[in-house]
Amino acid sequence: MTVQLSMDLPQRIALVHEWFTPRSVGGAEQVVDAIDRLLIAQGRKPDLAALVDGESRRSHSPWSGRRILTSPIQHLPWGVSHVQQYLPLLPLAIEQIDLTDYPLVISSSHLVAKGVLTSPDQLHVSYVHTPVRYAWDQMHAYLRRSALVRRGLGPLIRWQLHALRQWDQLSAARVDVLVANSRFTARRIRQFWRREAQVLHPPVQVDRFRWDQPRDEVYLCVCRLVPYKRVDVVVEAFNRMRLPLLVVGDGPERSQLERSAGPTVQILGRQSQAQVEALMARCRAFVYAGLEDFGIAPVEAMASGAPVIGLARGGLLDSVRCAAAGVKQPTGVLFPHQTAESVVDAVEWFEQARIWRELAPEQMRQWAERFRPEAFASRFETLLRQAWEGHSQAYAVAASDPAALLGLSDCD
Repeated sequence: MTVQLSMDLPQRIALVHEWFTPRSVGGAEQVVDAIDRLLIAQGRKPDLAALVDGESRRSHSPWSGRRILTSPIQHLPWGVSHVQQYLPLLPLAIEQIDLTDYPLVISSSHLVAKGVLTSPDQLHVSYVHTPVRYAWDQMHAYLRRSALVRRGLGPLIRWQLHALRQWDQLSAARVDVLVANSRFTARRIRQFWRREAQVLHPPVQVDRFRWDQPRDEVYLCVCRLVPYKRVDVVVEAFNRMRLPLLVVGDGPERSQLERSAGPTVQILGRQSQAQVEALMARCRAFVYAGLEDFGIAPVEAMASGAPVIGLARGGLLDSVRCAAAGVKQPTGVLFPHQTAESVVDAVEWFEQARIWRELAPEQMRQWAERFRPEAFASRFETLLRQAWEGHSQAYAVAASDPAALLGLSDCD
């Protein structure tokens, strides 16, 4: 029996994400949106799946009116608005979503989305933003700042994270094709899951940003004000240098940062998208001290023609071309350590050598264009079609005549 192969993707495709809620609008959601648009353009509008759905009935949501399959968390108290409070139940919950009828399953995962159950006849491609940070290499930092640990629940939290690590590795083994958002994430996947992953950088909406505006002398830091972003290090460095710094963002660290900010540092809090775009278009440089899996904000800064002064670890090694390394067409400066001293050394060299004069805004914008959504869509489509072709060929062998497969002739 001969099975005809086709490069066309199947009609029924499931696109899985952790959760669809108004509270979550970030890089992971941009990836889901880009994949969704790609599939729709191919005439393959996917059904969506997630732990919870707080968007399909919201009139102004991009997911309004869409079919979204959900888990039992959807029906628990505050499940939609505070899904993460059910963390110990999330691995079990994601496995309850029935995707049996979908030949192709695509997940965008930073916690449990990759853990949906599929059969050998289905192809599961997972775009991984990160293995669970607080269960693996950032566990000890998470425990040090955990309010639950301070209340005496440390042993329970440690046991839950131990169980999450086991499930995280087990569920990663189910995925057919793993795609990482950076080389750093691919290394973490190899370390924690013992799997290889292809690298595909996430899409960045570079067209939102202006690169041709006159620039001010002020430095800019934009991110969520949470401990692992290490905005405290940036604020301390600019307090020492007495240079102007604007910090945009909100989060649990805000009050502490406001108390520690010196006369040249302003904590602006949350700003509108238009305000952030205007600040990026005019700042002297964008400063970033967080260890990121990829880091979309630095790419947005470069799309605005702003040099990046950032940590020489993690995803920034994929996106920032360091002037100190002697590379062609540099786009910023990378410092080696998450310390105020390291930030001070980088910024002072940037100032004293007037590095910003060597970094043309148009040149940085051209580099950022490499991360635009169209580039992501083209590469992801190629990857997806190659994976589907390989899966189809394997399925054709499985469905073939066993006598032909074993080289046996018909008996008389």
